[in-house]
Amino acid sequence: MIWWYWVVLGLLLTGLELATPGGFFLLFFGIGALLVGGLTTMGVGGPAWVQWLLFSVLSIAALVFFRTPLLRLMEARTPRSSDIDSLRGEVAVAMDGIPAGGLGRAQLRGTVWTARNLGTDPITPGERCLVTSVDGLTISIRREGAL
Repeated sequence: MIWWYWVVLGLLLTGLELATPGGFFLLFFGIGALLVGGLTTMGVGGPAWVQWLLFSVLSIAALVFFRTPLLRLMEARTPRSSDIDSLRGEVAVAMDGIPAGGLGRAQLRGTVWTARNLGTDPITPGERCLVTSVDGLTISIRREGAL
């Protein structure tokens, strides 16, 4: 095969990996095709059957040896729910007046959140509050010092 066929196949497979939510399968076949394209460019690709054999062997070897470490790396960069739970006990500042049991806005770590007042007294704008829990994008807060 012509070397640039392999390069196009490699770029196509790599692009498909980026376009689909998957578990990193097509990426390694794209890398295998790019490697075979590079070897063919240097003149060591051999006949078509050798190129297909190299493509298969290189792709499967890359998949076997590099997929698991790549998945672990991606998992390590994904925030866990325990990271969100670490907001419990932080101090937020009310942006709006929030009635008892009502919703409003509060600033926490430089971000404005939807805040639910769990206390029995209203919270005034600018008042400091403690975060008691996080539910999605809503924080539950109480006035600082209130039980």
